[in-house]
Amino acid sequence: MMEIKTLGTVATYINGRAFKPDEWETSGRPIIRIQNLTDSSAKFNYSSVEHDKRFLVKNGDLLFAWSASLGAHIWKGGDAWLNQHIFKVIPNDGVHRDYLYYYLLNVVSALYSKTHGSGMVHITKGPFMATKIPVPSLPEQERIVAKIEELFSELDSGVETLKKTKQQLAVYRQSVLKDAFEGKLSGSKTTSRQTLAEFIEKPRYGTSKKCDYTVLDKAIPVYRIPNIDYKVGHIDHDDIKSALFTPQELDGITLCKDDILIIRSNGSVSLVGRAAIVNDIDTNGTFAGYLMRLRIKNHHDLIPRFLLWYLQSHSARIYIENKAKSTSGVHNINSTEISNLHIPVFPYQDQLAIIQAIESRMSVVDSIEQTIDAALQQADALRQSILKKAFEEEL
Repeated sequence: MMEIKTLGTVATYINGRAFKPDEWETSGRPIIRIQNLTDSSAKFNYSSVEHDKRFLVKNGDLLFAWSASLGAHIWKGGDAWLNQHIFKVIPNDGVHRDYLYYYLLNVVSALYSKTHGSGMVHITKGPFMATKIPVPSLPEQERIVAKIEELFSELDSGVETLKKTKQQLAVYRQSVLKDAFEGKLSGSKTTSRQTLAEFIEKPRYGTSKKCDYTVLDKAIPVYRIPNIDYKVGHIDHDDIKSALFTPQELDGITLCKDDILIIRSNGSVSLVGRAAIVNDIDTNGTFAGYLMRLRIKNHHDLIPRFLLWYLQSHSARIYIENKAKSTSGVHNINSTEISNLHIPVFPYQDQLAIIQAIESRMSVVDSIEQTIDAALQQADALRQSILKKAFEEEL
């Protein structure tokens, strides 16, 4: 028999301890924060002090983040301390842990509709506890869990194959670039390797002027890090801020077609040096201080798209990341360092052939990746469909 209960009546929910930054240590038990649940690469803070055992999390415990990124998680690590904004969920007798876990995953979207705040949203305990949950007998819960896991296992196998294919495509991309800049794809021979400084004007940093989303007459778009869509090499106009400038303030930071904007400073070293080319539609804007403008003096000596592709190559990325790495947490590459990047030099016609060879192959890779991304989105939708059907007694 199926009973309709509420989340508040099927488990005990213990909110984590409010650890303060000055309590964080570099050793001891890890402190589980929301980012440690949602991002496998997020670093842990630690505490060597013994706290109330209510806040102790063990392997296999069910957790629910009720702030920022709502979601249910099974803790896979060792003993740890629980930070605030996360519930440790202790199911009551007669409630299977995994049944409750999958149900929480199923109602996350509905719980978001009950959140408060902007930016870091949260759900208060009252609406959370009042959320209804169907509770069948324990054997039926176990059957539902087993069926979900069977279907998820099949789905995960397909998703893993898709992700491995994407990884292989990333390796292939670098292989294409390596062969291209060695002349293997076009039958070209490099004449030498020279520093980028030989081909460009002095790099320019962008404006530090505050910009916002307010639309003002005569306001000028200011391209920022989010606008550098380096995967396609273009400037993205979906999230544009702007500001008012005097002619004097714009001196030296205007944009021309085929300028290249690169990210010069970021918390992620993998983003430093990522670039986009300026098209005609972009030339009415300027750029922010975390970006750097590269302007080639003579396009016959160095074609902008040739440079744009070279900046994505493995050798260029190794140079940039080695120069940019910092222990401060913010990674930077300056104008001198980027100017000293060595690039392979080819005659103009060979550069054109290399660009064509790269782009013809990359267009095929892009098409395959789009198909894979669509399939991954379908897999996410199917996962939610499985959960929905499971709790509507359709599995």
